Amino acid sequence: MDNVYIISPSYLIKKKREFTAGIKQLSKLGFNVLNPHFPTVLPSPQEKAEQIHRACADSGADMILALRGGYSAMKSLPFIDFDHLKNHQKIIAGFSDLTALLNPIHERTGMVTLHAPMVASLKEPTAFTVGSFMNAVRGYPEKNLFQGAPVKVYRHGTAAGILKGGNLVTLTALINTDWEMETENSILFLEEIDEKLHKVDRALTQWILSGKLKGVKGIILGDFGGLKSREVYQVLASQMELNFPVVHCPHIGHVPDKITLPVGAEVELNTQKKQLVIRKLALPGVRS
Repeated sequence: MDNVYIISPSYLIKKKREFTAGIKQLSKLGFNVLNPHFPTVLPSPQEKAEQIHRACADSGADMILALRGGYSAMKSLPFIDFDHLKNHQKIIAGFSDLTALLNPIHERTGMVTLHAPMVASLKEPTAFTVGSFMNAVRGYPEKNLFQGAPVKVYRHGTAAGILKGGNLVTLTALINTDWEMETENSILFLEEIDEKLHKVDRALTQWILSGKLKGVKGIILGDFGGLKSREVYQVLASQMELNFPVVHCPHIGHVPDKITLPVGAEVELNTQKKQLVIRKLALPGVRS
């Protein structure tokens, strides 16, 4: 895992020094950035898709890493050639607004994608974030994704499923579209930032009323940007029977200490051990 190709599927980084700091950090970690040029023009939705196609077709690229999140990645979905991605498999990494791409790409190609820090969030990463990110790109030699992270249990149990999820509002926006996430037999992780409790409540209620949580095997609540995890849990518990394990891990989301999660991997959630363990994983180009 040597060469990184940067894409701009959401917003741009406004300050060049922040971009430069992220590139330097990638170099420090041993990566070679193939296109280290500061982007100043936001691509159109079709151009964003074409950028992803070029990155996948680049034989020298090992990982495709998003510049930053923000908004508008979902607009590129109608223009993405998923067969092209499947035939030119690369690790695709990002989080936040990139949730709109990570899950559909996995579901339509079978590739595992990474819910991971981006260039913007790598400018001053913590040791925990770096350790988790490097564990991921090395194929997850450490199988317990919760290793070194605090975990609070709201409902005990053990469950296995396909790890999916990401930003709540972004995923909610995809419901009832051609790219909505399949939740059957999933271990679902959700996080949010800068949203009031009533907006989080509204989004989760939509998931409940639309039946999106009926086939879920377990839920992991990440960080919700200042909201208490118990408040978010109560939104769920007050409206549905939670007959599966539910935990809170604050190292998922828009936080300094960030776990890099493999979207599409088969995992087991064990609340007694407070572990989330990879059972089956195949990262493009990486031996696990």
